[in-house]
Amino acid sequence: MEDTPGLSEQYRKASPWPLFVALGIPLSELGILFGLFPVAVGGLLLFGGSAAGMAAESGYAQTAWRGMAGVAAILVVLGLSFVFTTLDLPDRGTAILAAATILVAAAIAGELFARDVEPTYWVSECDPYRLWQRG
Repeated sequence: MEDTPGLSEQYRKASPWPLFVALGIPLSELGILFGLFPVAVGGLLLFGGSAAGMAAESGYAQTAWRGMAGVAAILVVLGLSFVFTTLDLPDRGTAILAAATILVAAAIAGELFARDVEPTYWVSECDPYRLWQRG
């Protein structure tokens, strides 16, 4: 019997992103439903950032910042369609456009100012698992 069921030698860690992607949209809808605009925008930011992180982690985006810009572009189209078409959902469209604007600003700031440095905790020599493997 395996010590860690569901994990293989190829994949040593589980991704946290799907949980946050799944929570972002309902949180946004609760904000729209109860008239809490910041909650609606926050839920969409959670969704967009998590989707970008998942895309970067799986290799579909070169960096999470570029994935975030891609999600923001999709949200801009969706937000504009909610505001300016016969759907006539201006509150929802405005929340989507606000989240897209913040995601674009974060993506630009991340591309310009974040350094691409591997975190030290990924290759740490003090990792208990690596020490245990050495024996």
